Amino acid sequence: MQEENLFKMSEMATPPVMETYTASILICYLLYKIDRPIERSHLYDIAVSSNIINYFFYQESISYLEKNGSIIQTETADGKTAYVLAENGIQCAKQLRDYVSKAYRDKMVSCALKYFAKLKRENEVKIEYIPIKHGYYVHVRCLDAVADILDMKLYAPDLTQAKYLGEQIMLNPAGFYGKILDAAFQNEEEKFDFDLSDN
Repeated sequence: MQEENLFKMSEMATPPVMETYTASILICYLLYKIDRPIERSHLYDIAVSSNIINYFFYQESISYLEKNGSIIQTETADGKTAYVLAENGIQCAKQLRDYVSKAYRDKMVSCALKYFAKLKRENEVKIEYIPIKHGYYVHVRCLDAVADILDMKLYAPDLTQAKYLGEQIMLNPAGFYGKILDAAFQNEEEKFDFDLSDN
């Protein structure tokens, strides 16, 4: 709870960056810390959709960083455009990072890590809402390379509750799966308390 409150306070203390120079350093810093190509759409979601960098200054920064050779476009294995740091960008991240407050740097990296964790969960867990006569099934599938490790349906009386159930599962699918296994392994045969003395 305390960690959540601190994160909320840091969000309030870090309004969107509205300056190209600062935004450019933040983008370089993120690419340096993550140390792998980041898809163009993912970088946009992390920086702009997470309300860290203002849209217009983000666009200006990307143009500036590409023109001065700090970031380079590359292609991922599945054919999507991604950004990587060039030597200029690495130097920018190392030497200029202190020109941007730690709160912004931490927020940028934290949002990126949460974003990539969410993408991973979405690739490993599929949730479908199936309408039935008196409600919905929440169809949950946990995927593995060779087979589904979990395939189950849970009942919800309406779509709102079905979606809430799905969202709760997606917060920590591994924890959800682990609790199901724990419950199965700890399950015991029902005990009947009969008085057999009269038999």
